Amino acid sequence: MLGTPANASEDVGALPEVAAAWVQGWTLSRATESPVAVPGGYRIDVGLSGHLIRYVLPRFDPAVLRRLTREPLAPGTWLKVCAKVETVAAVLPTGWLVKDPEYMMTVSLRSAEFSMPTGYALRVTTQGAVTDAEVLDADEQIAARGRIARTGSFAIVDQVETHPSHRRRGLGSRVMSALGHYAAIQGARTGVLVATRDGLGLYRSLGWTLHAPVTAAVFRPEEAA
Repeated sequence: MLGTPANASEDVGALPEVAAAWVQGWTLSRATESPVAVPGGYRIDVGLSGHLIRYVLPRFDPAVLRRLTREPLAPGTWLKVCAKVETVAAVLPTGWLVKDPEYMMTVSLRSAEFSMPTGYALRVTTQGAVTDAEVLDADEQIAARGRIARTGSFAIVDQVETHPSHRRRGLGSRVMSALGHYAAIQGARTGVLVATRDGLGLYRSLGWTLHAPVTAAVFRPEEAA
């Protein structure tokens, strides 16, 4: 697992460790290049159109953020900063689009029994450190899915989604239960995810707790102008 990023202060408790696990797990889940430690955080070369590079900063340091965002950057460079939107937005120069608030959350993992609603079946596949849980409907089409990537004692939850025609049937919570179960039996002790505002309520209802606010921003100077 990645260690504490350069220049990070130890007074933020477990946040650097949790954020480092999330960074590592995210790269495993998305099959990107391995993350690289940079001053104040991590850099991930994603290589996608509109998402070339991602910087993750586990704590808000205005000096680090100013230095990073004033370097020559390609459009499609993303930031994920563990701080509130208003705090980050006040420091960003022109050309950056700030997205809706996000939430880093954690939970203690344990193995537990779960079942699928009538008419649905669960398919679980594991390849290396990544496990996928897919809920199939009667026609064996994917109705809901999610993924975990294990790194050390952490399991990072990623790409949880339910097809629109199958929503409000409890499938999202079933996927989360399955992911937690398989993460626990594979040896993970702590789950980590970054939720959108829409997902915050679901995850709280399943026992997840807020670890830190997260602000996402993307450098798109033409659109920002």
